[in-house]
Amino acid sequence: MGKLWIALLVIFTTLMQDNPAYLLYDSSGKVVPYSQLLTAATKADVILFGESHNNPICHWLQLRLTKDLHKNLGNKLVLAAEMFEADDQLVLNEYLAGLIKENNFEKEAKIWNNYATDYKPLVNFAKQNHLAFIASNIPRRYAAMVAMQGLESLEKLEAEAKRILPPLPIPLDRELPSYKKIATMMGGHAGTSAENMVAAQAIKDATMGYRIAQAWEKGKVILHLNGSYHSDNYEGIVWYLNRYKPGLNLLTISISEQEDITALAQEAHNKAHFIVAVPADMTKTY
Repeated sequence: MGKLWIALLVIFTTLMQDNPAYLLYDSSGKVVPYSQLLTAATKADVILFGESHNNPICHWLQLRLTKDLHKNLGNKLVLAAEMFEADDQLVLNEYLAGLIKENNFEKEAKIWNNYATDYKPLVNFAKQNHLAFIASNIPRRYAAMVAMQGLESLEKLEAEAKRILPPLPIPLDRELPSYKKIATMMGGHAGTSAENMVAAQAIKDATMGYRIAQAWEKGKVILHLNGSYHSDNYEGIVWYLNRYKPGLNLLTISISEQEDITALAQEAHNKAHFIVAVPADMTKTY
C-alpha cells in the first residue's frame, strides 16, 4: 500500500505543476511515473525508444534512462541507434575503445547535424562506462538505391556489403498500416514510385531489426534509439525483430507532441507501451 501511495503522490505532484515539460502515459492513456517505465525497461530484452529527432525532452529522457539502466544493469546494457550506419561500426568501436581521437571519429563517421547536442552525450557515456554501442541503420546510399531501383537492386551488391544487411530478400508486408500510409503520402513523389518508397523504409526497419537481433545475447538489455515512426504501433522494427529473433521481450516508447498534455491525445493511445506527451511549443534542437 505504501508504494501505491508514493506512486499516486508522484502522479498528483506532476499534474499539479504549472508548466510540466512532459507527462508519461501508458498505452491506455493513464499517467504513470517514470519509475514504472524504468522498472519495465530493466526487465525488457530490447527497448525501442521512438523519438522526434529535434525534441530535447526525448534526448534528455534517453540519457536519463541510459544512466538509470546502467545503475541497474551495469555492462549488461547495450546501446544502439538508427543515427549510426552499419558501415560506421568499425570507427565507432575504435572511438569507444580509445584507439582514435574524438575529432577523427566525428570526421569519419556519418554523424547527424544534431549529434553534438543530442547523441554525443550517449556515445561518451558508453565510452566512459565501456558499453557496447551498435550502429544499426542501413548505409544511406543503399536506402537511396532502394528508393530509386527497388529491393532487387540490393542483390547486385558485393558480398562484403551484404554482410551488414539482413538476409536477402527481406520479407515485406506492404499491408502494414505504417507502410500503406507511406504509399498514400509518397505516391509519385519526385518521380519515385510509392512501392520503392515503402521498400526503402522497410530495408531500414529490417536492417535495424536484424542488427539488434544479431547483437542481443541472453541477459543483455539493448536500448535502441530510432525515429518513432520506425516502431510506433508495434510495426516497423518490431515486426522485423519478431521475425529475426522471435520471443524477445520488447518494450516500445513513443512521443506525442500536443497542445495540452494533461490528457493523452486520442490518436496516441496504444501507439507504444509508454508515450511521452510533450507540449507542442517545446523548444527544438534544430
